[in-house]
Amino acid sequence: MNDISLSILFGILAALLLLSAFFSGSETALMTLNRYRLQHLVKQKHRGAIKAHKLLKRPDRLMGLILLGNNFVNIGASSLATVIAMRLINEGIVNLTQEEIILASTATLTFAVLIFSEVTPKTLAALKPEILAYPAAWIYTPLLKLFYPFVWIVNLISNMLLRIVGVNASKIKEESLNTAELKSIVADADNLMPARYQNMLLGILDLESASVEDIMTPRNEIIGIDLEEPLESIIHQIQNSSHARLPIYKKSIDRIIGFLHLRTIIALINQPDFDKQSITDNLAKPFFIPESTPLHKQIQIFKSEKIRVAFIVDEYGDVQGLVTLDDLLQVIVGELVAEEADVKQQKDGGYLVDGSVTVRELNRITHWSLPTEGPKTLNGLIIEYMETIPEPGTSISLHGYRLEIIKREKNTIKSVKFYSDN
Repeated sequence: MNDISLSILFGILAALLLLSAFFSGSETALMTLNRYRLQHLVKQKHRGAIKAHKLLKRPDRLMGLILLGNNFVNIGASSLATVIAMRLINEGIVNLTQEEIILASTATLTFAVLIFSEVTPKTLAALKPEILAYPAAWIYTPLLKLFYPFVWIVNLISNMLLRIVGVNASKIKEESLNTAELKSIVADADNLMPARYQNMLLGILDLESASVEDIMTPRNEIIGIDLEEPLESIIHQIQNSSHARLPIYKKSIDRIIGFLHLRTIIALINQPDFDKQSITDNLAKPFFIPESTPLHKQIQIFKSEKIRVAFIVDEYGDVQGLVTLDDLLQVIVGELVAEEADVKQQKDGGYLVDGSVTVRELNRITHWSLPTEGPKTLNGLIIEYMETIPEPGTSISLHGYRLEIIKREKNTIKSVKFYSDN
C-alpha cells in the first residue's frame, strides 16, 4: 500500500463507496418493485424484467448475494480508510495523533457511507425502483452463478435459522391479493381510469361478496296483481302499469302463482271473453331462490334457467323480495335509466341520502366503510343502531359518520343528511 499514491487510494475508496451505493440501492429497488407491473413486463418480453423476476423467485439467494457484496465493499472501504489515515500521519500531511486521525476517518467514512451509499441510493430506489432494478438484474444474474458456492453456504445457515421460526425460504408463494385488497386498489385508481369504469369494476368485485338479499326489492315494495280483486281493477292495473312483468298472487304475496308478461296479455284485454282464466293461462312459472344466494351465482341461474325475475324466500318459504336481471346489471353498470339519484352530494360537501338506499351502494358512491353485515339499507342500519325510529332533526354519529334525520314517514326513515366532515 505504501507504493500506491494517495490519489489512487482515494479513487479506490470512492469506487468502493459507489459499489456500496449500487448494492444498497439495487436491494431496495428489487424488493420494492411492483410485482404486478413486473409480471406484465415479463409477458411483454422485457428482458430486464424477466431476469429480475427469476431472481425474485428466490429472494433468499438474491439477498445473500447482495449482502455478501455490500458487506465486502463496506469492510474494504473501512480498511482502506484506515490505511489512508495512517499514510496521512506518516507523510506528515496532517498533524494529528494516531487515535485522532482514526477517529476522524471513521466519522468521515460513516457520514459518507450514510449519505452517499445508503440514504440517497435507497431513497432513489424507493421512488423509482425500475431505474435501478432492471440494470442490476443483468449484473446479479452472472454474479449469482459466479459466487454461488459462497451464497449457498450463507443461505444454508440462514435458512436453517429461519426454519427454527417456521419459515421455509424454498417454498415462497407468489404474492396475491384478496378481494378486499383488490377493491382498495381499484378505489384508489382515480387517475388511471374514468369514474364509470372504476365503479363498474367495483360492482363486479361486489358480486363475489354480496347476496341477492343486498339488492332485492323488499316485500313491501313489490308491485303485483291480486287475482282475488275484481276483474275491472285488474284490467286497470295492467293498462296503467309501468312494468313489463307483474307477479300474480292470491290474497298474499306468499301465494304467488306466476308472472304475467304484459306485452302478451295487453292484446287480449279488449276481447269479449277476457277473464281471469285468460290471465292464468298466460302466466310464466315463478322461480324461487334462497335469500343467501350470492350475486355471481344468481347471474348463472338467470342464464341457465333463461329467466329475468326470481322471488327471494327465507328459511320458512315466505317471500322476502324479488330480484331481476336488471338489478344485477345495475350493480355493475349503475342505473340503467335516468332516475332521481338516491345519493346527492350537496354544495357544502355533504350528502342527502334516501333511506331506502342500500349500504353497499352508499359505500360504493362515497367510498365510505359503513358495515354491510346485518341491515341492508340505510334505514335499517340507523334503526338497528339507535334501537328506535328517530324523529326528524335527530343527529347521531353512525359508526363514525355524522348524520341528521331529515324526513320520516310512519315507521320508515325517508331522508338523511350526512355532514361534509365525514
